[in-house]
Amino acid sequence: MGKARGRDRGLAGVRAGVRQRGGSEARSRREQAGSAARTARWLGPLGPGVVNFASVTTKDRENLLYQLRYAMRNPAKVPPYARRLARDTVLRLRNRDHVDYYRAVMKSDASRSAEAAVGSKSHARWLALGRMQFDYLVEHGLRPSDRMLEIGCGNLRAGRLFVDYLDAGNYYGLDISPDILIAAQQTLVEDGLQNKVPHLTPVRDLRFEFLPDAYFNVVHAHSVFSHSPLPVIEECFAHVGRVLAPRGFFDFTFDRTEGREHQVLREDFYYRTETLLKLAQRHGLRGRFMADWEKRPHGQSKIRLGHA
Repeated sequence: MGKARGRDRGLAGVRAGVRQRGGSEARSRREQAGSAARTARWLGPLGPGVVNFASVTTKDRENLLYQLRYAMRNPAKVPPYARRLARDTVLRLRNRDHVDYYRAVMKSDASRSAEAAVGSKSHARWLALGRMQFDYLVEHGLRPSDRMLEIGCGNLRAGRLFVDYLDAGNYYGLDISPDILIAAQQTLVEDGLQNKVPHLTPVRDLRFEFLPDAYFNVVHAHSVFSHSPLPVIEECFAHVGRVLAPRGFFDFTFDRTEGREHQVLREDFYYRTETLLKLAQRHGLRGRFMADWEKRPHGQSKIRLGHA
């Protein structure tokens, strides 16, 4: 679940049953322009030196014409994509529920490489992405005494740094994949963090029913909603407020689009900022777009939620 965009999501080859969704190019451009204007109203001024929409796309990777053109430009990527498509098709047939399906994806990926399963093409990239997340939250005031909940903690790419920094017992990591949590335990051993007593828990959903009220100062989900359909995201929004401390905040990243919202292989989901902010509002959460995250060398955008 904590898998980052390690592979190129642009290749979405020639998949049976994919239908191009409609409208003329002119209408598509008008819709994109209107969406960008609405999102700009949500975001407000980003400040000097910050490039708006730095992590945004207007490409529709679900569009069959886009897929064919991409395949023609990148023929070497077609065979590995076809293998992944075949694997994912089998897993989807066996697991109709999205969480069960993605758990199976993680099991398959983790059997080859835990670091690759969370989207890191190399160990150096795994280290860099973990450090990026850690530095950002420390710059935003994370303190050792804070209690932190990480949703989709994976094999502790960033979690190992949070565990080391926070007071003993203050880190809680959740993931839908038991296999990746076994890899997380090994990360703790390799980094000698056993005496920090972190909590690592497999979950079937994002209701947090076993966690106490108003307990966490910081909730963090990196590259989780980029792999989640809206019902999964809404389930999280509906319940995270209960475990969030009155002045706490919930940071999450997502794949941002200013075109049509879409998905690829039921693994990668692209949303407009306004969609997620409005959804959070429905559950009593106030959100803002984190413009300073756009300066980081990362392909996703970030939103911060707190109590309204």
